[in-house]
Amino acid sequence: MLIHFETQSDLEDAIETLVKQDKRLRPVLEVTGMPALRQREPGFAGLAAIVCGQQLSTASAAAIWGRVSKAFDPFHHDAIGKARADRLGRLGLSAAKIKTLKHIARELAAERLNLHVLANEEADIAHNTLTALPGIGPWTADIYLLFCLGHGDAWPAGDLAVQEAVKIGLGLKERPTAKQMAPLAEPWRPLRGAAAHLWWAYYRVLKKREGVIAAS
Repeated sequence: MLIHFETQSDLEDAIETLVKQDKRLRPVLEVTGMPALRQREPGFAGLAAIVCGQQLSTASAAAIWGRVSKAFDPFHHDAIGKARADRLGRLGLSAAKIKTLKHIARELAAERLNLHVLANEEADIAHNTLTALPGIGPWTADIYLLFCLGHGDAWPAGDLAVQEAVKIGLGLKERPTAKQMAPLAEPWRPLRGAAAHLWWAYYRVLKKREGVIAAS
């Protein structure tokens, strides 16, 4: 069953379902309060913004994406496909990210890729479609599915904040790896995306508590 988060109410209903199914999540929700739905623009612009922010601080990612999106307004895959690599580089994009964006632009132009239809595929299938693209790793794929398409079962297993929150919230001895995160999230299908929102909210609370994460 495919579930999408289009409104805050959708997310809240999903989280209420989760905490009834898995009683371990109730104390987490009591600490965080109801998380806010996080949404980004779908399509090429949304995916490009995520690619631009890979392995960068939030501030650096926002600065680079601000320059790129301003330079190509309206932002369209045809413009990126035709843009000179040196121009993109001057905007702050690395050679690897330029290569990734240009490849995606070519796939979209040739209609071999449709980023919107991924919302109607099972999360794992959509994830595999995206990670088959050069330069698109598991984290980028899952963030696109969750935030841009509102895919209810997208699970960002490689996100360090989610891993740390799961470790503390479930009382694990060590932070789980991306591989270990998969079985941990099985009880939350088909609402793993809602669980991710909850764990991010929990991580933000933990960060505000001085010394909690450092001592864990």
